[in-house]
Amino acid sequence: MGDFNLALVIVAIVVCVIVFLFNVYLLVNYQHPDDANQAYFPKFVVVLGLSVAAISILMLPADVANRQACRHAIYNGACNLTLPMKDLWLAIYILDAVLVFFVIPFAMFYYEGDQDKTVGKRIKSALIWVVTTAIVCALVLGILYGLIGEVDFTVRHLSSTTTGFPNSWQFSSAQPCIGSTRQCSAYSANAASEKTWTMRTTFPEYVVALATIVGSVLFSIFGGVGIASLPLGLIFSFIRRPKAVITRSQYIKEATELAKKAKELKKAADALHQEERSGSKGRKWRKNVKAVEKELLQLEEDVNLLEEMYPQGEKAETSWALTVLGYLAKLVLGILGLIVSIAWIAHIIIYLLIDPPLSAFLNEVFIKLDDVWGLLGTAAFAFFCFYLLLAVIAGAMMLGLRLVFITIHPMKWGATLMNSFLFNVALILLCSISVIQFCSTAFAYYAQATAAQEIFGHTLQSLRGIKYLYKYNVFQIAFIILAGLTFVYYAAFGWRRRKPSGRFQLSS
Repeated sequence: MGDFNLALVIVAIVVCVIVFLFNVYLLVNYQHPDDANQAYFPKFVVVLGLSVAAISILMLPADVANRQACRHAIYNGACNLTLPMKDLWLAIYILDAVLVFFVIPFAMFYYEGDQDKTVGKRIKSALIWVVTTAIVCALVLGILYGLIGEVDFTVRHLSSTTTGFPNSWQFSSAQPCIGSTRQCSAYSANAASEKTWTMRTTFPEYVVALATIVGSVLFSIFGGVGIASLPLGLIFSFIRRPKAVITRSQYIKEATELAKKAKELKKAADALHQEERSGSKGRKWRKNVKAVEKELLQLEEDVNLLEEMYPQGEKAETSWALTVLGYLAKLVLGILGLIVSIAWIAHIIIYLLIDPPLSAFLNEVFIKLDDVWGLLGTAAFAFFCFYLLLAVIAGAMMLGLRLVFITIHPMKWGATLMNSFLFNVALILLCSISVIQFCSTAFAYYAQATAAQEIFGHTLQSLRGIKYLYKYNVFQIAFIILAGLTFVYYAAFGWRRRKPSGRFQLSS
């Protein structure tokens, strides 16, 4: 067992280093050229946030492996010598909450501050916003914790009289107790024996629980939409792909129209910038900014599509071949993603929504994979959890392009500004808590007796004022409904090409 624990510690350290280096690689390659060699604090927050989100998801498979480390021990207290997973869970999620509600907002306020101001004034302005938020959050958390920060566990109160030892022991399903009484069996006790055992939860667990609720709302919306839009978006991108290279005259005509559109957007952006300097930043201004952002994203998509349809240069044929292969890769990944999405939806219905569950489904799959090779089931388990995070990002991007009240923060290779990075990192961090809670519930059979089960399975689902959301599967039902509506939307409209918009004008 000691060798297994040492190996687990070494694997955990190596994985953390790999995750950190991979996030640095993402930052370097996704950052906008304007942010090169500057904005170091936001970049540090981005790398730290992405690392915390990835490590938090990988901690659940590590929790399962940690539980198995003392499963076959022959002496009491063996599990006390394994990794302190409960303390690690609380530490990682307190850090998660601090990053989401304090550090990332400060970095965003500082980064988006008026560039004409000095660094000191920008820090002061960002601190005012963050301190105000911290005071409000502290008051709300303190009041809620003082009033309803308790857990109500339903237990059975069992009692029996004393009796002498019999000469022979005869136990069976019909006779589970010594003597004639059956009261020692909790399953056969009457309903009157049920009692409510109330105890106050710890403050860190309460903070994690409330953060999980906030994340669960976002997760059920974005995740429900993204679980369908992620694979179907790739498949329908292949269906709408350019079928052949256009002629030079067609290219010139399309490029001219795009140039006109770019000039209109430049004029609109200058007008909005002038309004911002004059201080008239009302509802109409924010609506126009949102409209310009959407039009700019669509213009970039049109430019990229035009470049694909008319490759230029000495390697034009090679470029077109790579374009075709890229769309074929999208089709393959879309089909594989669709299989995973259907498996997720089927598992939620079979294992979570139907009581009692029809089957353990994916739980049994992971266990059988572990029997084939020790880490195979763990790897598949981690993949399904990561897929939910990808679905959340896909859902946020889809709704951001269609709903006015959701800000667009696209992630593009070599063209992602730090405020978009920070927004997406905050979304990933906030939803990662809910993804872990969702996975620990959906895979309760596979992840049983873990520290995550204790925090997210028992405490969270018994917390006063919150437990009914989980008792009646509110988030799971919302997830399935939104996934179904998104499937219908793509089936009805996903195959259509987007019509080019007309002349762009700011709303008056």
